[in-house]
Amino acid sequence: MSQREKLTTSTGMAKLDALLPVVFGLAGIFSIGEGGAMALRTAVVIDYENVHRMARGTFDPQGDLREYLIHPMQFARAAIRERNDRQREGYPHAELSKVLVFRGRPSAQHEPTYYTRNTSQATQWRADGAVVTLRELKYTYQYDEHGRVVTDEAGRKLLASGSKPQEKGIDVLCALECVRQAQRDDIDLVVLASRDTDLVPVLDQLHDAHRDRPSLSAKVETVAWFDRDALRQGGSLQPTRPRKIWNTNLGRRQLEASIDRNDYR
Repeated sequence: MSQREKLTTSTGMAKLDALLPVVFGLAGIFSIGEGGAMALRTAVVIDYENVHRMARGTFDPQGDLREYLIHPMQFARAAIRERNDRQREGYPHAELSKVLVFRGRPSAQHEPTYYTRNTSQATQWRADGAVVTLRELKYTYQYDEHGRVVTDEAGRKLLASGSKPQEKGIDVLCALECVRQAQRDDIDLVVLASRDTDLVPVLDQLHDAHRDRPSLSAKVETVAWFDRDALRQGGSLQPTRPRKIWNTNLGRRQLEASIDRNDYR
């Protein structure tokens, strides 16, 4: 039986009175931090390429994507600060426990420069405290009239003309990680950073699991970039109606705090 489940049994509740600080509220079980403030132990799950590209798309659609490289740890801290600042009195604050990042990885053969830069970034982010998972990008190759992949003299596969590599399976990894973190005894809140609508089902699942058994499943929230000066907004990722979860909008101040200014050349 998990710590969360033990605390919600009658025996656990009796022990709870004598073993403060732990309190119950709308979001489940919270630890009490310094100064007596309630804190939700929080895991931030980042769909990296989605967050990266949406930053440029939200604040400068015609800008250079390289200028919007996001540092996962800086992003998570800025998001949690903004989330806490927007909570009404009496609602628990979040306390960052872990940052989990999922991103595509270029091929060393087909894109050696991008591969090296991608690897350097992941190494730096891991050193700074993030858990980074890289998944190989999928490439489209040339085929001959017999349906065989065309290769050069060195045996390297030739890419199809005009094709671009694509991420595959990142949304699945993010969804699985959200569920995994929500079931952990040491996590009270899972924050998903993505606007990928393929992740709506996992929001549905986590919303319902927390509603039905808050002692066994953490609360889920989302974050999204938001430019209050833009004529059109991309919106936030939400579960299927009538379900509702908290979303924290992140503006230009949070963007500036999130930019990775390391030189990875």
